[in-house]
Amino acid sequence: MGDKPVWEQTGSSFIQHYYQLFDNDRTQPHILTLPFQKIQDSITAQDHQPRPDSCIISMAVDQLKADEDPVMGFHQMFPLKNISDAWVCTNDTFRLALHNFG
Repeated sequence: MGDKPVWEQTGSSFIQHYYQLFDNDRTQPHILTLPFQKIQDSITAQDHQPRPDSCIISMAVDQLKADEDPVMGFHQMFPLKNISDAWVCTNDTFRLALHNFG
């Protein structure tokens, strides 16, 4: 990862950490009220872009399987802001990709 720009390194590290916690210990990202017992996801793509205000926008394209439901695709976007030398996720936008218009 050393050859990548800092925004790609930071965004990629955040995405990997977030989904590892989400899959294995949902008490960490404070997501306690979801209606499934087990979840498995597979990141298929991710993009990271710097912003002029020294923030990073990171987007994950993913597939998830919750309990015995069929696999569903989704996109999730995270704005990351550097606050006191720590990267903080200030929000996230999640959208299931339920329709294939191709």
